[in-house]
Amino acid sequence: MSLTQQILSQIPGNPLTGLQNADRLWEAIKNHSLPIPETVKETDQPLNQIDYDVIVCGGTLGIIIGATLAKKGWRVAVCERGKLRGREQEWNISRHELQVFEKLNLLSPEELEKAIATEYNPARISFPDIPDIWVRDVLNIGVDPVYLLDIIKTRFLEAGGQLLENTPYQAATIHPNGVTVETGLNQTLTSRLLLDAMGHFSPIIKQARQGKTPDAVCLVVGTCATGYPDNQTGDIFASFTPVQNQCQYFWEAFPARDGRTTYMFSYLDAHPARPSLTAFFEDYLTLLPQYQNVELSQLNFKRALFGFFPCYRQSPLVTPWNCIIPIGDSSGSQSPLSFGGFGAMVRHLNRLTNGIDEALTANILDSKSLSLLQPYQPSLSVTWLFQKSMSVPIDKTINSHSINQLLAAVFQDMERLGEPVLKPFLQDVIQFPALAKTLFTTGILHPAIVLKVIPQVGLGNLVDWTIHYLNLASYSLLYPMGKSLNPLTQKLSAQQQYYIHRWVDAWCYGSGGDYHS
Repeated sequence: MSLTQQILSQIPGNPLTGLQNADRLWEAIKNHSLPIPETVKETDQPLNQIDYDVIVCGGTLGIIIGATLAKKGWRVAVCERGKLRGREQEWNISRHELQVFEKLNLLSPEELEKAIATEYNPARISFPDIPDIWVRDVLNIGVDPVYLLDIIKTRFLEAGGQLLENTPYQAATIHPNGVTVETGLNQTLTSRLLLDAMGHFSPIIKQARQGKTPDAVCLVVGTCATGYPDNQTGDIFASFTPVQNQCQYFWEAFPARDGRTTYMFSYLDAHPARPSLTAFFEDYLTLLPQYQNVELSQLNFKRALFGFFPCYRQSPLVTPWNCIIPIGDSSGSQSPLSFGGFGAMVRHLNRLTNGIDEALTANILDSKSLSLLQPYQPSLSVTWLFQKSMSVPIDKTINSHSINQLLAAVFQDMERLGEPVLKPFLQDVIQFPALAKTLFTTGILHPAIVLKVIPQVGLGNLVDWTIHYLNLASYSLLYPMGKSLNPLTQKLSAQQQYYIHRWVDAWCYGSGGDYHS
């Protein structure tokens, strides 16, 4: 019996079966054998009756934006394929990012504090042969998903929203004036707008992407367990092994209310020769004792965590249909370095709420106008080069220590440049001044390490990155000018306001300006 079978068979809920199911999906992606659904159709027939202004499909994170829109007075329905309930594992985030829940009147200050299950400081960045780097107040909050979603569900219902649990999405038909949504219960709903919050593997997104293989994947496995030595610090980014199996293994760890959570993850492509999730889990369990200085026999495993997160260069996804907006992981609004999920949804919550509200008010629901709600963001696109520098092509041989050496040098340079440079990067926010300083410092202090990266990432990727880098600079200049336009738009029509506000939002998020918002 393998370590993975031995450990997972002890955990309630049969996670071994879940791992095997996830592996089948991963194998299908690697082998290009996933079927392309035909779930969205179009018709010229207008709707005679429209039940809702917004239908949100995918309730776990969709209920959050559903609640903000319901509180603005829109008729909103949220469809969730099962019972709407948060998972047991906390969602990690930074405290200041949670303020949006107060800003949008979803939680009171007292409720927000109660939603925080764990809080720790400091957090570590660790690589071989350099002193550990420590930061405070970065991704150090563990939010209780069960409590948070219960409160938000209450706010949603109080605002007049309709929650349809055990109601899976089946199909959608686009009409000139709205959309019909068919559920797995042979139920038909009509709405002006459909928000797809069904995640990376949404059937709508599968159809929109037409079977395209992900340009990159983040493979991740982990557990929550008790029995570790007492440790109230966390790891944001750690590595202690060289490249193996054409993968560089990275680690995260942080205290949880019922133990300690550890993750191992790696950035790679979807080549058929890449390891299975099961093999990846076996490596995780083999290396875990060395990582946490503990024997597996000392640990009592509570939960197993595993998955893979596809990333596409064409992100955020622009929907080809009227009356549909992908949000959260469906849209791919996270960078290829981020796992997405809760953090990405929270980061864009205020922007999407205001944008969708203005689109509904102005009745601008065509695909071209709605695409402005998922704009090109150079702050995300520049991170593709970083992702490439942390992954190993399946057909290339590189020095097994080179990725750790590069990252160690870069993080040491960011530490020298101070928290205004280091902290945004750790929270997946790329800003031109901080990036320019880091590149200049690393190029001056470590030219040999930088030169080694060029063959690894490829000249074409470097040229492509340069374009996004220059766009990042231009967006950084445009955003301050754009902010000054907002007070001048009050006398414009609703349609004109919508377009100007979307441009300013794109410059804000595309330059990392939302970090200070």
